[in-house]
Amino acid sequence: MFAVEHFDVAPDVLAIAKGVASGLPLGAMVARADIMDWEAGSHASTFGGNPVSCAAALATIDLLEEELMANAAARGEQFMTGLRTLQQSIECIGDVRGKGLMIGVELVKDRETKERAADWRNAVVQAAFARGLLLLGCGENTSGSHRP
Repeated sequence: MFAVEHFDVAPDVLAIAKGVASGLPLGAMVARADIMDWEAGSHASTFGGNPVSCAAALATIDLLEEELMANAAARGEQFMTGLRTLQQSIECIGDVRGKGLMIGVELVKDRETKERAADWRNAVVQAAFARGLLLLGCGENTSGSHRP
């Protein structure tokens, strides 16, 4: 469910928000028990305890665990394979990287020098938007798919 689970990392704290409640206002901090030794009531939240957001989060987590994470992994691998195939014939694709459906395509003017192609990236983002696909610019010359 979390990017950290794909790498040899044991975080002290995870900050979870945004998508956990499918767009409703909710955030969470998850940490090891030895870190979470606060007295009851010593922290607060302006959105704390919202029952609708909490119900949405529980339903979202169920969907993620039951089917959506596996689907994202499968579709992401399919997408990455297609992008890497395109990379062989499209010179401006410098790199394709990601996990699941969080994928970045780096655009370069020259693969040898790795000169960044920010203007081309911006043109790709706008052309995709005109065709109904939302891409987000990442860094100076990388675009990534985004599914709200």
